Amino acid sequence: MKLHTTMMTSALCALLAAPVFAQTAGTEVQRDTQQQQRIEQGLKSGELSTGEAARLEKGEAHVDHMEARDMKNGSLSPTEQAHIQNAQNRESAAITNDKHNGITGNPNSASSQRMQADVQRNVNQQQRIENGINSGQLNNHQVGALERGQKHIDNAEARSGKNGHVSAAEQAKIQSRENHQSKRIEHKKQDQ
Repeated sequence: MKLHTTMMTSALCALLAAPVFAQTAGTEVQRDTQQQQRIEQGLKSGELSTGEAARLEKGEAHVDHMEARDMKNGSLSPTEQAHIQNAQNRESAAITNDKHNGITGNPNSASSQRMQADVQRNVNQQQRIENGINSGQLNNHQVGALERGQKHIDNAEARSGKNGHVSAAEQAKIQSRENHQSKRIEHKKQDQ
């Protein structure tokens, strides 16, 4: 009798937890979007230099990597969710620190404009992923695969701006990756 009760309780918990996992993926992607928006705003206001934005993109790549790894099996455990949220909190603090450390950028420079455009594209891609979760077009497994693509883009941005300058050739390579990711998002949304 105890075994039957335990099995029924486990099944009920699994059914109730399924929406929580979906909500968690949506929450994490929404936070990715917000952090990318903060980076873009810092570039536009001059609070962030191109080099600072590049370092922050490296941190975003780390968060995306964690999300991709943890959502690979289609769900997030409470422990995985806590680890991602801790990483998101560290990244949020890094954004705040860099925006208020006295180092400024020139938002009108060609390099900053390139980085701003690339980060804006990140915002758009993350919003498309978030919309796919909210509409039910994307499941957690697909979101994990897409976050892996976002990680690669963030890493490319981090490498290109590491020296404080993003050249037109570097931006072209990033845009090529972003175009590929855009197609993947559309494909995954239609895959359901």
